[in-house]
Amino acid sequence: MAKTDDVVDEAAEVAPVDSTLGYEQARDELIEVVRRLEAGGTTLEESLALWERGEELAKVCRRWLDGARARLDAALAEGSAQDAAEQG
Repeated sequence: MAKTDDVVDEAAEVAPVDSTLGYEQARDELIEVVRRLEAGGTTLEESLALWERGEELAKVCRRWLDGARARLDAALAEGSAQDAAEQG
């Protein structure tokens, strides 16, 4: 099998993003995907497989960040409610 086929096969094997993937893991892999895309030297098929993987990893990161934002907002709202109760 040719080298380019190996890269496409490798990207296809890891394409489904594990739902338990942590933010840091997804971010680090996304950085690597971007690095490989920016470096060039890949075939169209390889580039598409990398792009698709990157999109999935970005979704994982976005979900983690959205969850963190929701937790922060809830904590801030709770703190504001406690402050209001103590003053009132």
